[in-house]
Amino acid sequence: MYQIGVDLGGTNIAIGLVDDEKKLILKDSVPTALPRSAQAIADDIAALTRSLVERAGLALSEARWLGLGTPGTANAETGIIEYANNLGFENVPIRDMLGQALGLPVYIENDANAAAYGEYVAGAAHGGASAVVITLGTGVGSGVIIDGQIYHGINYAGGEFGHVVIRVDGRPCTCGRHGCWEAYSSATGLIKSTVEAMEADKSSVMWALVGNDLSKVNGKTAFDGKRAGDDTATRVVDAYLRDLGQGLVNVINIFQPDVLCIGGGICKEGDGIIKPLEEIIRAERYSKFANKQTALRTAKLGNDAGIIGAAMIGSLYTE
Repeated sequence: MYQIGVDLGGTNIAIGLVDDEKKLILKDSVPTALPRSAQAIADDIAALTRSLVERAGLALSEARWLGLGTPGTANAETGIIEYANNLGFENVPIRDMLGQALGLPVYIENDANAAAYGEYVAGAAHGGASAVVITLGTGVGSGVIIDGQIYHGINYAGGEFGHVVIRVDGRPCTCGRHGCWEAYSSATGLIKSTVEAMEADKSSVMWALVGNDLSKVNGKTAFDGKRAGDDTATRVVDAYLRDLGQGLVNVINIFQPDVLCIGGGICKEGDGIIKPLEEIIRAERYSKFANKQTALRTAKLGNDAGIIGAAMIGSLYTE
């Protein structure tokens, strides 16, 4: 027996077959090719699933279920994607659509929650009763696991830490608020801060690093500039880590999880990001005198977290 995990993104639809040891047997992806209808996307999910199963030499009837991680508000009870703005989905009955196409039980979950669950069952957050997983990408994704269960909130939209304000009247955020954590601590926020600093300092070494082309600025640019001894880049990195650290301290103060796991391309900086964050957390957490403390870890599963987490979602409802 095995499980099927689907990570539905705005750019690609990634699907994997996951065994009972929570290991990927085989995976593949196709472009999401937006904008198009939910039915067309469901058809592609079904077609790629059948193809994967055939290539793996398995039978579809041997699959326990299919789990789907999706952007937006995914109502796990009704199986409806209530709203996913970047997919153009409103009240899409995706569970029924895929269930009818494949003849399998289908479970759905928000994509950040699915990735968090993947790290919890098979990655860096494994081993504790509770965990919070933060993904630093285009936005700040977050998922909360309490006593082995995904925390949803009353409306399946809980745990949106990216939209907690850390600077009143700060940068505009895509959610409509100003000063959200996401506006500063996502990779997008870091790039924006880097560009602003470069525009204010035409002598910064960061200009040479990107060939004088601001469109080539990425999440590494400021870190590379800091390593080169550039003062402007150092200020960008230090400010970024302060903002990121403040948000992480807030999460710890609210949940006091066993593990706080951070992921995303920025985490490839390793100790250059983890050690400063640990210092901020040690200095500012409310629980500084407690014997037990939250462990800060970097994610292990990378892009596979969403697939593995989605594949294992069914275990929350069948065990």
